Amino acid sequence: MVVSRGKTPSAQETFMQMAQAAGLRSRLLLTLGLLVLVRLGVFIPVPGIDRACFGQAIQSGSPGGFVGFIVIFVGGGLAALGIFALGILPFINASIIMQLLTAALPQLEELQKNEGEAGRRRISQITRYVALGWAILQSTLLSLFLLAPFAEQPGFFFIFQTVVALTTGSMFVMWVGELITERGLGNGASLLIFLNIVSTLPRSLNQTIELAQSGDRNLVGGVIILLLVFLAMIVGIVFVQEGTRRIPIISARRQVGRKLYLEQSNYLPLRLNQGGVMPIIFASAVLVLPLSLTQYVSNPTFVNFVSNYLNPTSLLYVALYLLLILFFSYFYASLVVNPEDMSRNLKKMGASIPGIRPGRATTDYLGRVLNRLTFLGAIFLGLVAVIPSAVESATRVQTFRGLGATSLLILVGVAIDTAKQIQTYVISQRYEGMVKQ
Repeated sequence: MVVSRGKTPSAQETFMQMAQAAGLRSRLLLTLGLLVLVRLGVFIPVPGIDRACFGQAIQSGSPGGFVGFIVIFVGGGLAALGIFALGILPFINASIIMQLLTAALPQLEELQKNEGEAGRRRISQITRYVALGWAILQSTLLSLFLLAPFAEQPGFFFIFQTVVALTTGSMFVMWVGELITERGLGNGASLLIFLNIVSTLPRSLNQTIELAQSGDRNLVGGVIILLLVFLAMIVGIVFVQEGTRRIPIISARRQVGRKLYLEQSNYLPLRLNQGGVMPIIFASAVLVLPLSLTQYVSNPTFVNFVSNYLNPTSLLYVALYLLLILFFSYFYASLVVNPEDMSRNLKKMGASIPGIRPGRATTDYLGRVLNRLTFLGAIFLGLVAVIPSAVESATRVQTFRGLGATSLLILVGVAIDTAKQIQTYVISQRYEGMVKQ
């Protein structure tokens, strides 16, 4: 097969390599097999629970808003009460906690920046311990407050066996995710969330088709409008996720022996959306907390306020949602990118930005550029978070309610990252072929 050595692999070349290259094929089959295994484990039941009554309570939404939030990450595992009900969620929470602690604690920052591979392995080990503790905490709270009313034989033994089952299942899912990352294709944790979100699509599509076949012209028009909005959102997410601001940098000329190396022009890429999906997740978690508290607080004033002003259809909820997304976008960008460190690294490499003096001036310039990019990225995240829900309310088509902004960003982001990794393997196969020739 003739391939272009200098271009991005085409779709035909990618599929041919996936079918012919033994290394890529084995990684693909391993990834698919582990994903199927995790999906089957969702339906292995936790003992001692009346699943029929609990499933009806989940469908009616009575257990609280937090359940609807975590269902995004567990893909129906909570409703099915399987041993993988927690899924990869404890590991995701532990990773977020470690990111925050790394920025706050100098010891962890030293491990990440200066200890190399050994430091990163140490942080990964600490993350696993935090995930274990978080899984025990989450499973205990779920057993006490959510699952206890549906227990066949309530008591200490029920709480203990439920905590052990849910924690063990979560740790197994975490191990599968790391195995996919190490020996498969793509990021394991991201692919598991991707799988859980995709698992809800057939039911939503089936309900949408049934709704379109009802014969109501308004509903048919609403379905078409909603699908077009989702398509436009996906295209916009691709452009924003891949969008970067390229800041030109110039490396100083240097002389090695008798050779004179002239100035080299390069660029420093700054992503438009530094935080990815994290600002929306944080904002959703903050806003869903009052709705969850209404299940356990008997104060009628608080319950009425939350029901009237903090429901997803109120203007106050939308305004707070946008403000929280803006806040967490800046917060997460400050954790991911440090203009002072970038300026210091450029100075060490003997590089500079044209027209900007090294040192403090470079730091201030990078800070201003990063602030503008973060503001634009936050506006886009706000639009992605609000527009689908607004269109659903306007068209009265509620079949995609579980597929919101967070799900769309995760789906598109994981698909892009996995495709890039597959392309990397295909390019490596090219070079192996060139060496053999």
